[in-house]
Parts: sequence; structure tokens; C-alpha cells
Amino acid sequence: MRNICVVGSGHVGLVTGACLAELGNKVICMDDDFRKIEGLKKGIMPFYEPGLEEMVYRNVNNGRLSFTTGIKESVKQAEIVFICVGTPQRQSGEADLASVEAVSQRIAKTMDNSKIIVEKSTVPVKTGSWIKRTIKLNNTHNVDFDVVSNPEFMREGTAIHDFMNPDRIVIGVESERTANIMTELYKPLNAPIIMTNIETAELIKHASNSFLALKISYINAIANICEKVGADVIKVAEGMGFDKRIGREFLNAGVGYGGFCLAKDVSAFIKIAEDVGYDFELLRVVQKINDFQRRQIVKKLREALWNLSGKSIGILGLSFKPNTDDVREAPSIDIIKQLQAEGANIKVYDPRAMNKTKEFLQNVAYCQNPYQVAEGSDALVIITEWDEFKNLDLSKVKQLLRQPVIIDGRNIFHPTEMKALGFTYQGIGR
Repeated sequence: MRNICVVGSGHVGLVTGACLAELGNKVICMDDDFRKIEGLKKGIMPFYEPGLEEMVYRNVNNGRLSFTTGIKESVKQAEIVFICVGTPQRQSGEADLASVEAVSQRIAKTMDNSKIIVEKSTVPVKTGSWIKRTIKLNNTHNVDFDVVSNPEFMREGTAIHDFMNPDRIVIGVESERTANIMTELYKPLNAPIIMTNIETAELIKHASNSFLALKISYINAIANICEKVGADVIKVAEGMGFDKRIGREFLNAGVGYGGFCLAKDVSAFIKIAEDVGYDFELLRVVQKINDFQRRQIVKKLREALWNLSGKSIGILGLSFKPNTDDVREAPSIDIIKQLQAEGANIKVYDPRAMNKTKEFLQNVAYCQNPYQVAEGSDALVIITEWDEFKNLDLSKVKQLLRQPVIIDGRNIFHPTEMKALGFTYQGIGR
């Protein structure tokens, strides 16, 4: 068992802390947000993640997990300190590392015995060096420390499964002793461990996420060709996916990738490359294709309805993916704003994300279920592939719609079946 402090109780920090406690460690999660910490002490999660509430409850009751706003006591008690604070995107595309620097300073001034400082937040290459420099400058008690890069590869909606069943664990270290401690920490997960220097570990994270974004944009580009020649992108992806060199995952054509991580990491990687003198033009095209996919939804609606001004458009799905309430960089926000700019009236429903969407949208009617969205709408647009939408009573939906138009941005239905039911139906690349 290790004594661990996790600084930052957002998505990465809270899931990391809960899972490390589940592995038998004693973990204290620290955050400056008083309301968030008081909520966590009462069992109130700050975001939706399947299985997280139960895991937190279990480990709090077992005495392995606790929460605080005080950094001094949490750092002093810990052998390993994880930095899991936000690294938001600046206008330039680069990551804002002000919180990482501030936390590093606070850790340095507080620690009074040997520590391992682990950067878990997604950060640009060379951040580890800056953390090390910052801690050295502020190391009040002149204690030994090591800095580690240990990037996370958790997907929202499946974060607990991803942590507990990783494809690989990447650890960037500078000393054999720290490498052994980190190896022991993750030993219960029985996963391959990639041991590197700090810079390589930092680069693996951005390289991985940017490649996934590239894969999504690639299949969306193929989907646009499929529509022009009468091919089916789902079968194209299936044929590609059987090739072990390619694989089927992330070859789902649709409205494009969203969420805070992929969009931010692609922009950050472009800026990282630019800073070292390389124009990562390939990733600029990835972004361009992703933006194009969102405009395609509006174009398909125009083709089906002619003018959008005054039309009522129903939106099913607001979160950037199922099983999360996260709407940061979600395609839904962009698409809805484009439709509003053309004078359309918007009705929406999402099983989890409607409260958070209110921070980003105005003049939108929030509905209690998909059928309320469909009632009186001129078209229905599916943006997030929640299971609830896959099981809709389509006959009822058709009766409720003013015009039987469905634009399926996630290809959850089959075109032939939908046309047989009397819908004017368009998927992506089919």
C-alpha cells in the first residue's frame, strides 16, 4: 500500500484517485474547489461517469479514499503526488500550464520529505523539465524528489474500465528507484509497462490522441466519397478493419470527433511541432475535415427541408459521446449554433448532458424525452449514439414529426429499413 495524494479532482484526478484506492492504496484527493470537495464528501459526483459513484462510496467507507481542500496535509502524508489539474487550450492552440506551475510551486513549498511527483495531466513535451525546475526553485526544505510522466489513456464513459484494464502503462522516469516504485504501484493491473525517459512519455500521449483523431477524420473523408459514388462507408470500414495493421476501432463515420481531449490535444500537438520548427500540416487537415463534417449536417438538412428559417429542428444527443455528460467541444453545440444562425428553432434531449449544455446555448427548448423532441419538428437529427435512441419506437416518431425527416449523424439505423418505414433518411457516407 502506498500513501498517495492526487491534486485536482476533475475527471482525470477523481477517476485516478478512486481507482488507485480500489487497488488498495490510501488516497487523498485535493482540490481548491470547496463546493466540489464538500459534494464529494457527501457522495455527490461533479460529473457523470459510469461506476464512479459506487467506487468512490466503497473506498470512502473502507477508509482508503478521502477528500480535502488543504494541500499541505495531503502532500505531507503522501509518498507519491499526482498532478491532475486542467491544461485548457489557449487561443494559440497551445496548452495553458499555469495551473501545473502553480501546483508545482505549492507542492515544493509544502513537502518536507522525499516525494515522487507524477504529471498525469496531458501536457506538452518538456513540461516535466519545467516542473522539475519549478520544484527545485521552491524546494523550501531541500528534500529529494523525482518527477515522473505517467500519461492517462482514459476515455470518458469508460474511464474506470480503461484505468483498471489498460492496453499499456507509460512511465517516464529518471531513476531506477522511482521506476521500481511506479512498477510496483501498477503491478496489480497486470498490463504491459512502457518505461521511457520523461520526454518520450509526454510525447506518446499527444501522438496517440492525434492519431485517433486522424483515423476519425480519415473515415469521414472516405464517407464523403462514398456518398458521391453510392458506396456504404460502414462496409468500407468493415473491410478495412479486418486488416490487423488498421483495426476497426475509430473507423465510425459521423459528425466528427468532439470532447475536450482530442480537439485540445490535436491543437496542442500542432503548436508543439511549430515550436520546434515543424509544420504539422497533416493534423491541420484533420481539423479541417472535422469542421467540415459538422457543416455537412446543416447541408443535409437544407437539402431535405429547403429553407431552415422558421423550421423546428429536433436534436437527439448533446454530449460528445454516450455515457458522459461532457459537452466541451461537442459537435452538437457547433451544429445547433449553425442552425440557429439560419433561423431554425431548436428542441433538444440528452439523457445526461442537458444541464451542462445550458452553459453554452441560449434559446433552446429542453425536452423530457425523444418523443417530445420529435413532436411537431420538421426534422430529427441524431448527434450522439445513446442506446436509448437506438431503441426508439420509429412508428411513433414518424407520427409525431411534422415531416418524416431524420438525419442520422451516427449511422445507428439502416437506410433501407428507414426508407421502408417512410422516412426521408440520410446517414453519413451511406
